[in-house]
Amino acid sequence: MKNESPARACGIDFGTSNSTVGWLRPGMESLIALEDNKITLPSVVFFNMEERRPVYGRLALHEYLDGYEGRLMRSLKSLLGSKLIKHDTSVLGTAMPFKDLLGLFIGELKKRAEVTADRAFDEVVLGRPVHFVDDDAAADQEAEDTLVEVAHKIGFKEVSFQYEPIAAAFDYESTIEREELVLIVDIGGGTSDFSLVRLSPDRRFIADRHDDILATGGVHVGGTDFDKQLSLQGVMPLFGYGSRMKSQAYMPTSHHMNLATWHTINAVYSQKSQLALGSMRYDIEDTSGIDRLFKLIEQRAGHWLAMEVEETKIQLTHEESRHLALDRIQPGLSVELSRALFESAIGALLTRVRNSVSKLLNDAGVSVDQVDTVFFTGGSSGIPALRNSVSAMLPNARHVEGNIFGSIGSGLAIEAKKRYG
Repeated sequence: MKNESPARACGIDFGTSNSTVGWLRPGMESLIALEDNKITLPSVVFFNMEERRPVYGRLALHEYLDGYEGRLMRSLKSLLGSKLIKHDTSVLGTAMPFKDLLGLFIGELKKRAEVTADRAFDEVVLGRPVHFVDDDAAADQEAEDTLVEVAHKIGFKEVSFQYEPIAAAFDYESTIEREELVLIVDIGGGTSDFSLVRLSPDRRFIADRHDDILATGGVHVGGTDFDKQLSLQGVMPLFGYGSRMKSQAYMPTSHHMNLATWHTINAVYSQKSQLALGSMRYDIEDTSGIDRLFKLIEQRAGHWLAMEVEETKIQLTHEESRHLALDRIQPGLSVELSRALFESAIGALLTRVRNSVSKLLNDAGVSVDQVDTVFFTGGSSGIPALRNSVSAMLPNARHVEGNIFGSIGSGLAIEAKKRYG
């Protein structure tokens, strides 16, 4: 089968942290450059108050960090399947439904891809996690329906889906020379998705691969959850997390939880939240932590801190520790964050990932020694503890690393060509 002409449709990997667009065309890389010649567009929108406009991706992060007044929105995908999706948020002084916010970002992906491709795309294959919502089929269907509605509204006429780990499998399949039983481990920003797939060079062009997908599974654990645990264990104690009240009870944790979670950081800045903290201050034994929290709120430094925590997680994939300077909040304030602390903080999450893999193998009736290959993809698949934890379960399998940000988009491009020509 020769791909003489470019595909009619594109594939969009709308990710929690990063997004990509894939489009098959002869003799060219399938991923389209979306920003600064890079294949990823960070899934971030910044509403710049001064210029009354939204900006996206790296530029959004830069403008926010440069101190422009405005509202930073990140982890937009986490809204799918959450109760928030039915509500509005305040943007540039007006109420905007969260659905429209998703439309703005996915619409920007479509627009950038069309500019680079110099053509319109009417059909799309969207990636989706195996479960948007764990153990709730109705909410999961609602999340997919929301995405269809958003895609239609921004101009796609035909919309279909493929599981993200299956898309990653198709990308890997384009490189192999013999049949393999492959466990795809896709650790993204919001979810960990797995699929057990029979891949082979001979089966590459078969349209319906349903029989080759032996099992799919997933769990709502991803990079942002690792960030959250690192933040709570390593950083939030400096801001009063775990402080004792005069009654010897612990200080309520909801404010720190919100601050450690990307899409709820803005809630900490609300008047209601600040009033609650203000009245709590008088009942706290040692007020140094909560006073730092007030400074952080005053400076709107929550997203800055979250980015520092995320950067620490990335550094700890190849360093034993990272020194985090917090002079922005208080001169001389800093904390040493070690890989050992991080690994201990995410221990319970890793157990959930392993349990999900075990369940997947059991569902498929496959023993651990039958798996030929483990294919790691997704931005958080590089965390050594996670990789070792999964690898130890499958001692005979060889371990392969995909393009950690691009495998899904490339696989969706292959799928889009198959479905729409």
